[in-house]
Order: sequence, then structure tokens, then C-alpha cells
Amino acid sequence: MAKIIQQKIFSWKDVEASGELERLRMVIEAIPDDELMKALEAERKGRRDDYPIRGVWNSILAGIVYQHISIESLRRELLRNGELREACGFDPALGERAVPSKDAYCFMLKKLMKKQKMIDGMFDGLIEEVKKYLSDLGKYLAIDSKAIESYAKGKKDSQESSDRQADWGKKTYKGKRKDGSLWERISSWFGYKLHLLVDTTYELPVGYRITKASRPDIEEMVPMVKDAKQKHFETIETLAGDKAYDSGPHNEVLYDEHGIKPVIDIRNHWKDGEETKVLSTDKIDNVVYDYKGTVYCHCPASTERYEMAFCGFEKDRKTLKYKCPSAAYGIECKGYAQCSEGTKGKIVRIPLDTDRRIFVPIARSSYKWKRFYNGRTAAERVNSRIDLSFGFEHHFIRGKAKMTLRVGLALVVMLSMALARIKRDQEKDMRSLIKLAA
Repeated sequence: MAKIIQQKIFSWKDVEASGELERLRMVIEAIPDDELMKALEAERKGRRDDYPIRGVWNSILAGIVYQHISIESLRRELLRNGELREACGFDPALGERAVPSKDAYCFMLKKLMKKQKMIDGMFDGLIEEVKKYLSDLGKYLAIDSKAIESYAKGKKDSQESSDRQADWGKKTYKGKRKDGSLWERISSWFGYKLHLLVDTTYELPVGYRITKASRPDIEEMVPMVKDAKQKHFETIETLAGDKAYDSGPHNEVLYDEHGIKPVIDIRNHWKDGEETKVLSTDKIDNVVYDYKGTVYCHCPASTERYEMAFCGFEKDRKTLKYKCPSAAYGIECKGYAQCSEGTKGKIVRIPLDTDRRIFVPIARSSYKWKRFYNGRTAAERVNSRIDLSFGFEHHFIRGKAKMTLRVGLALVVMLSMALARIKRDQEKDMRSLIKLAA
């Protein structure tokens, strides 16, 4: 008896494949690449036209979307996957012959490296487009850096590396164990450093720079903030950063020149054993503060110390206002009457100029400061996605120009995907590169 073969009219594999291709289509539709394509087409005019520029460009974007770590990996997928070739814009009638050669991709990448300003322009254009849908984009920012190793090996002796534009970077991590002992770990790498400015509300990049690994983080902070404010954001309320950005002069520039409240962690630069300093004013002699900006008052009738209550920042005076803890919290204090002198509790105003490292418009001891500082983890999560979703954990990149191009393309794809998902009412998934399109 002949077997009856039932043809499946529906397959989940087809749905998954369709969703995978839709992710690429979303990026291609959202990315503002018309000017770049016109420039590349104009340069090719009158020369060999073996492969369409638009198809090669779209396939490079596909390599980023589908996490290919090399051009050869991308080419193998294009040779295997006819639907992907067609989605990129290659002639389906040519079959495997439509796939560009390795030399063709190398030539295109060299062309794109010379068009880095246009790639950066696409990045800026996407930020402006996203702002139309997310009106508060750029209000709360965080800054962080990320180590990216070069594919070349660094030479620590007199020999030169194959990547002469890279150098050695080092980061030191310190902490305290539960038993009170201190620990220190030093991490070093040969290559580059990605400096990244991120919106903490939406976890989207709004600025980036590639430097040698040895470049100090803090030297990039103010220039990047100035650039972001000049290009995109009239008002930036806060900037969060870790201890690498700790600096009194930089805090002063951020707030006094740009109106940005620094929410930056602080190192203990005080002498060994010095826990507090006396607030030196003519009227106050029992108020002290520590290197983290916590303000205390000493009871004049006893040796007890209490943390004073933060009552806000007075913008016109550039002072932080603190109130007697007895009046604010109802704490019993033997010297309350003597200290307050008939008032409803002593009020202390601390000018920011007392120490611009320690005293910032959002008091370090306040819950508000902790809340904004926690937003700094948005930059860490973007850095993690750059590693895991965009292939910088394992890559074959040498040279600053190629690294800058590759990072720029990754961030452009990240913003393009976010914009496409926002337009399709998938805002909750806008940070995902790998989730299938609805």
C-alpha cells in the first residue's frame, strides 16, 4: 500500500526565518543612509560595477544584525541563504554568484573608513529622529568607558606590534571584603577604549569616541558632553559616572558652564586617618563633613554626633542647605536649646565652593543622588550588549580607523533598530537586537 505523504502547509521554521529577516528589514528601513549611498555611487561612476553598492552595504548591516564575527562568516551565510541575499538586494537570478568576493568587501570597508564623518552624521541623525518620539531623551545621561582589545598582540619590549595605533591600557579595581580587609585587582589590555555617553532612561547611546587604551577617561568627559549638548540636547539635567570621572574642576565646569548636575562617585583623597573636617565659618564650630559629603553636627552639651538633615539645594546661592537633626527628626539632643538659640533648629548653608569635588548640587548623602547614580548601570548594560550582541568580545579588527568604523556601524544599527521598534509600537523591545520582530 502506497504511503500517503502529507504536505505541511504551515511551519514554525518559516515563521522564525521570516522574523529573522524582518529584523534586517527594520534596520534597512530606519537607517538614514541615502547620502552615503549617493556618495559611494558617484565615486563608482564609470568604473567596474560587479556588485551593487546598496547590496554590499545592506549585507554589511546584515553581518552586524546576525552577529557575524568576520566577513568570511557573513559570506558563508550569504552563499547558503538565498532569502538573505534577496533581502540585501542582490539579484536572485544570479544565485551564489551574486555574493561579493572577499576583496570586494575589503574595498568597500576601505571606502567606508574614508566616510567616517558620514557614519557619524547617520548616528546624529538617528538621535534627532528618536527625539521626535522620546521627547525627554538626553535629560539624564551616564558616561562610561569600555576596553576593546585589538586583534593584534601588544609587544611589551622594543618590538613593534602589527597595530601601531593601539597601546596598553590599565584599570585598577579596589574594594573591601566582609572581614574588613582590602583587595585590589589590575586589568590590562592592548588595544583601544570606547568612551560612551548613554541616556539612562532608555539605555540608548547618544555619544561615542574611540581612543587609545591609555587615554584617561576623565579627559573625554567634558568634550563629549559639550558635543552632545551642542548637537542634540539643550538641557541635560544630570551626568552620572564612576570614580574615574572624579574631579572638582570638571564638576565646576559641568554645573557652572552647562547647568549639568554631576552625579559622580568620589575617591578618598584625604590623609590617612582623617575621617572628618570642620566646616570653617565664623558662626559655626560644631559642624563637620566627611569626604563623601555627609554633614554632621556635634552636640555642644555632649560628645554625641548626629547626621544633619539635607533640605535641598539653593540655586541662587549655590549652597546646600542642612537642618538640625533634632528639629528635623525629633532626636533628643541635650544641647538643642544652646545650639538653636531660640530658633526652630540650626540651619547650615554650605557653598559648593567649599570643595567642588565633595559638594555637588545633588547632595551625595541624599536618596536622590543614589537614585541618579544607580542610573549609571545603563551605560554598563549598553557596553554589555556591544560585547555580546555586536561581536566585540571576539573580533578580527586591527587599526583605529577600522575599529572606529566598526563601533560606529554597531551603534548606528543599535539606534536604527530602536527607532524601527518605536515606530512599530514595540518600544519595550527597542533595546533588543536579537528579539524577533512581531
